[in-house]
Amino acid sequence: MRLLFVTSTRLGDAVLSTGALDCLVRRHPGARVTVVAGPVAAPIFAGVPGLERIVVLRKKRAGLHWLELWGRLVRHRWAAVCDLRASALAWLLPAGRRYVIGRRDDSLHRVVELGRLLGEEPPPAPTLWTIPAHEAGAERILPSEGPPVLAIGPTANWAGKVWPAERFAEVALALTAADGPLPGARIAVIAAEHESFQANPVLAALPRDRRVNLVGRAPLPVLGAALARCRLYLGNDSGLMHLAAAAGCPTLGLFGPSPEWRYAPWGPRCAVVRTPESFAELKARPDFDFASKTRCYMESLAVAPVVEAATALLARTGR
Repeated sequence: MRLLFVTSTRLGDAVLSTGALDCLVRRHPGARVTVVAGPVAAPIFAGVPGLERIVVLRKKRAGLHWLELWGRLVRHRWAAVCDLRASALAWLLPAGRRYVIGRRDDSLHRVVELGRLLGEEPPPAPTLWTIPAHEAGAERILPSEGPPVLAIGPTANWAGKVWPAERFAEVALALTAADGPLPGARIAVIAAEHESFQANPVLAALPRDRRVNLVGRAPLPVLGAALARCRLYLGNDSGLMHLAAAAGCPTLGLFGPSPEWRYAPWGPRCAVVRTPESFAELKARPDFDFASKTRCYMESLAVAPVVEAATALLARTGR
């Protein structure tokens, strides 16, 4: 019995889809699972129960990647095919059951949307599968012994969503000060290697004896296992934010030019703080440009409300 799961290319959407895959795995106990994902997101599925293979989907001209993928998959009969890319693939493969995402509904959180696709209420929450190798890697980069850890995610895939680096540092220092809610905590700055230009200013502003540089230091499954050890994650709207929430870390997402009702970190241990302007108000600005690689729309979010929201989340989630 085989299960095929075709998920999103972007990391954040792929993480949000993990609950749907977990649901399907539980519906088909013992199934051999094939996951199709983009190059960035593929590693997070390495620990899926019953995993047979991960197919990394690399886009080609004229949609030839779909034809190539069909050729690799058509020889099998699938107990179920779940296609979150809205392609024709699911209809061209022999399958007992098909779950194909339709037109997106931007009024719903992505997790709710996927839950409705599967007929699940409440919707299945995103999850993180780890194996002993991931846990061992997490122990190497973030030892469990020592002060608690505040994780900072100061990057995003679009400059418009990136809160200023100096404000991340200011919040981290306030939260970990002697009179803060996490006195003396270690501060782990997490980012991909190509995002170091966004992360390095935060690292430079932190005390050397308490900062932990996790910029480009580990693969995603190991980072996920490390995030599960953290007391709080604070970061921009990004795939890393969703990874932290899926790992069970109390997660505070910072939002501005993206809709929090659609992409807030999911779960009871999560919260959001956004700019004073709504998404609609920011989008209506004359200078708003989704294509801009330099313009930022997070400047109006001050430090004080972020510290307040982080403190409240820490209080609500306990130890």
